[in-house]
Parts: sequence; C-alpha cells; structure tokens
Amino acid sequence: MYEQKTKENEASVVEFIEQIENTGKREDAYKLLEIFTETSGYPPKMWGASIIGFGSYHYKYKTGHEGDAMLVGFSPRKANFSLYFATGDTEREALLKKIGKHKSGKSCVYINKLDDIDVSVLKELITQSITFLKKTYPVE
Repeated sequence: MYEQKTKENEASVVEFIEQIENTGKREDAYKLLEIFTETSGYPPKMWGASIIGFGSYHYKYKTGHEGDAMLVGFSPRKANFSLYFATGDTEREALLKKIGKHKSGKSCVYINKLDDIDVSVLKELITQSITFLKKTYPVE
C-alpha cells in the first residue's frame, strides 16, 4: 500500500526557518509565515522536512487512494520559494495573472522573493485555495 512521504509532524517551524543561511530569504520566510498564518487562520506545521503547511484536509480519489494534505503552504527552497495551493482550482489562473513575477506548476507557484509579488493577491490565493479544498473535500 502507498504511504505518503510528506506528512504533518511536530518539528519546529521556527528552528527550520532559522536554518536558512541567506538572510533575505530567511526574512521573507518569516514574512510568509505571518501572511499564511493570519490569512489561513491555521497555525503553521512542518510537513515533511522542508514544507510549512497550514490546515489540512482528507482526500479520497475514485481509485481508492486517500490521504491527508495541507490546505496551503510554502517552502523556502535554495532557488526560490515554492508556494503550495490547491490543484484543479479554475479560479487560480485569474489571480496568478495579477500576482506579479512568478512561475507556476500543477500545485506550486514559484517566486524568487516577496518583493516580486503583490501580497494582497497572495492573500486572495490563500483564501481561494482553502475555500476550494473545503468545498471539494468536505469533512464527512
């Protein structure tokens, strides 16, 4: 049976951020921590070794595969920040057109630094992603 690699754990978010060598990246990580915490309404938790997640939901696919995932989150990677949002949300693209300098993948939005984006749009993305996931995967 498949076992999820990225799980919520009790590691310290602050200790993780303090290990970031680049001062600017560490400062942005603290700012993102504040933005995600305030906007999501959830406390930060480590997911795996390098992702800071907020809230969680339980998913179950038609194939029978199921698990738990964070509602939203971010990770300060060496090259850039990975911001995690819901996949399949059709309203995400409209917000991404307004966010500023970024690249995006299936569930990730990549930014180099916080100054490159519009924080108010980031907050909209966080809220929209949480709303979409709660509607898509309601608590049973």
